[in-house]
Amino acid sequence: MYIVLSIVALAAIVVGAGFLYQVVGSHRDRLRFASPGRWVEIGRGHKLYMLEKGAGGPTVLFEAGIAATNLNWCHIQETVARFTHTMSYDRGGLGWSGPSLTARTPANCASELHDLLERAGIKPPYILVGHSFGGLVMRRYALSYPEDVSGVVLVDPMRCEEWPPMNPGRQPEIDRIKRLSGYAVPIARFGLARLAVTSLLCRSGRISGHLAGAGGVSGRHVLRRITEEVGKMPKEVWPIVAAHWSRPNYYAGMMDHVEAVPDTVREMRDADPIRDIPVLLLTPGKSTPLSDAAVLRIGDNVQQVIAPTSAHWIHLDQPELVIESIREMVAAAVAAEPVAASV
Repeated sequence: MYIVLSIVALAAIVVGAGFLYQVVGSHRDRLRFASPGRWVEIGRGHKLYMLEKGAGGPTVLFEAGIAATNLNWCHIQETVARFTHTMSYDRGGLGWSGPSLTARTPANCASELHDLLERAGIKPPYILVGHSFGGLVMRRYALSYPEDVSGVVLVDPMRCEEWPPMNPGRQPEIDRIKRLSGYAVPIARFGLARLAVTSLLCRSGRISGHLAGAGGVSGRHVLRRITEEVGKMPKEVWPIVAAHWSRPNYYAGMMDHVEAVPDTVREMRDADPIRDIPVLLLTPGKSTPLSDAAVLRIGDNVQQVIAPTSAHWIHLDQPELVIESIREMVAAAVAAEPVAASV
């Protein structure tokens, strides 16, 4: 009996220590890393985190991929801010933002972005820049609020035909990510995710390697993907990535985003094309270019540009191409202003 009570007491101490480690670490992360931006309430107590840089106009808005945050754009935003005003943010459920209150579909995300811009006092016109799932959000924004948009840059936007229900063969992949994200929520709550990602991104990586090995093939696959993708980002943001990935809310937000993929596909597969707004479509050289018919479904003024040395993460593989595409859009918008004003 004594041994059993001792084991229970020891387990309680370990769990309590892990919980305290997570709470204290999360508080320190917020103080250390979130201060450059601000939180804006968009209704019902829901707050989104945003980061502004630069001055002038039009404002360039950045929208990250399905489980990514404003950090994905840090280098590009820093450069673009030298010639115009910029804003990046974290969607509900990700990064420093509060939990999502609606399904993570493009229409809901675009509506929340619109509310954020209004509450933050950021006036149009906007140049919209979106990667992957963020490309669908920006397409929906341009369709919902065309009068506010001067141009759109789509960085390898998510292709609906590749995902359920159009491609039901990938449903097991969605189910697996949802399941792993669900497991990660309590793991993060008691500090183990913090221990793993801090080891991976801020220290030797030995602990994260052992944990990934314990997860078998899936664990090693996840570790390899993380290492490859985060490795393309500036090293100075790795500790902030670790801070995001240490939060239980991050995994809950990822689960919400992935769970909404079929509804996202249903919403966007037959979406109207963007009309009378120039669109630059950046396609990886390692993917098949979109057909003329597929391009026309995006908009009536779309130019597809191939990023020859890139995979899906063009903004990390060839950031200079994305920056020049944005610069081109900004210059066109500025050149059109006197014409619009004289009409």
